[in-house]
Amino acid sequence: MTRLALLPLLAALALPLAACQEEEAKLPPVPVELTEVALSYFCQMNIAEHGGPKGQIHLEGFPAPLFFAQVRDLVAYLKGPERDADITAIYVSDMGVAPSWAEPGTDNWIAATDAFFVIDSNVAGGMGAPEIVPFASTADAEKFAARYGGFVTSLADIPAETALGPVDLDQQLETPS
Repeated sequence: MTRLALLPLLAALALPLAACQEEEAKLPPVPVELTEVALSYFCQMNIAEHGGPKGQIHLEGFPAPLFFAQVRDLVAYLKGPERDADITAIYVSDMGVAPSWAEPGTDNWIAATDAFFVIDSNVAGGMGAPEIVPFASTADAEKFAARYGGFVTSLADIPAETALGPVDLDQQLETPS
């Protein structure tokens, strides 16, 4: 076999290898553990000082994620018109396994696209606004909604006004126990 005849064979063998390498490169980044020094993207306040579920968004070309002190803020970022870069991953706290509302956990992240969210409940998030509460299991989300009101939905089905609409600061919101 001549060298020229080997070229198509080598090219055919290289294609699957290149495809595998491309797939590996497209894996989303893993969630980053929440530390005492993490600051919330919008307000630049220390996240650890505020209870309730948290979120993180990873952006293409950025070495660290954007952290959010409230999942409502994370959804506002997603539903808002401006972005800093393409989103490569979105994680939220799984409140079904959180130690408590005051301590939502530092490493109990779940992919936001797989989460079940309780919206329109009567609970305040870490920054005092009505919160969007994420869970890994639909049963945990439904149990929370039965206790605090609201209903269960997916990330894609959260209405923009739920996160971007005005907040009634006079409403009485609960802090879950």
